[in-house]
Amino acid sequence: MFVKILAPAAVTGLLLSAAVAAPPVAAQEAVVGADSSFIQMAGSIGLLQVRLGKMAEEKGSSASVKDFAKRMVADYSKANEELATAAKQAAFPAPVVLRQHKQVIDRFLGTGRASFDKNYMAAMVEYDQEAVRLFQQEAEGGRVASLKELASRMLPTVQQHLALATQ
Repeated sequence: MFVKILAPAAVTGLLLSAAVAAPPVAAQEAVVGADSSFIQMAGSIGLLQVRLGKMAEEKGSSASVKDFAKRMVADYSKANEELATAAKQAAFPAPVVLRQHKQVIDRFLGTGRASFDKNYMAAMVEYDQEAVRLFQQEAEGGRVASLKELASRMLPTVQQHLALATQ
């Protein structure tokens, strides 16, 4: 009789402790979603930076714009490789160019040489600001340790890109 009463009570206690100890599914998805969102947005911006940088190397008229573009291509090519590796290790899909960034690339394909430098540098300020925000957010609040470390390590470079773009 004593065992019959204790067995259901023990099962109930185990179920309650598991329910209390486990974070809600929505909270787990939000954590995974934030890191996944970082990978996709930062990766897409990185891919955009490389594509626009290569265009600027060809279409740019100013030596300073071409030099800046060359640096963006080099830095973001390396960053994109590291981000893709980190995404794979964390079991996230590899970054791709998002539709909104593909539209920017398409718009720049139609930009003439006369207005290219000004439009390119304005876009660099915009996307470097977004990159700084994304990397800062991940460095401070990321849940996947490898992504958080990557964002922390890359943040100073991204901030330097923004500083150069605003000069």
